[in-house]
Amino acid sequence: MSAALDLTQVRPAFADPVRQSQSVFREVMESVARPGRVADLGLAVDPPQGLSPAAAAVALTLFDFETPVWLDPALAGGEAEAWLRFHCGCPLTADPAQAAFALVTDAANAPPLAAFNQGDAKYPDRSTTLILQIAALEGGQPVTLSGPGVKGEIAIAPAGLPAGFWDQFETNSVQFQFGVDVLLVAGQALIGLPRSQRAKIQGG
Repeated sequence: MSAALDLTQVRPAFADPVRQSQSVFREVMESVARPGRVADLGLAVDPPQGLSPAAAAVALTLFDFETPVWLDPALAGGEAEAWLRFHCGCPLTADPAQAAFALVTDAANAPPLAAFNQGDAKYPDRSTTLILQIAALEGGQPVTLSGPGVKGEIAIAPAGLPAGFWDQFETNSVQFQFGVDVLLVAGQALIGLPRSQRAKIQGG
């Protein structure tokens, strides 16, 4: 049984929920439609401990009472869990394969992409969307993306990804239409990595 929420410790969410959630939703959809594009959410969100402003804003926008969420154990039982339960009303699941969304902040100990819901032949769109909080969206190993929404190729260099992430992402991509979609978040910004993309490590 979940512990009772201490509302005195729950930080506020969007100051203007309708407009701000609509703005974030547009940016998320644009990022998925145009992979590799860095979207600056630029929102005055005071996130709970453990979440970046972008991760918090995306959660407020996408999570609700119908979306089972797998929450990183690093956040479980803390301020972030209470904040999400209160503002989003989302049920939490301990099984990544049952998650509509997954929120990972401890990238070094993240489950492999294959552990999450991959979708099925009838409902490929019901796979998990992974929100992966990392150190930065630049400064890491350069990677070239190609696929729908990208004219030719585009290079990105996110820093702080889980070990072997790009190998996992390539395996994820080749099974399209199945597989997970990934939103990389850092600070107030995000990059969309839909399952339709192919990724090649530069120099690899």
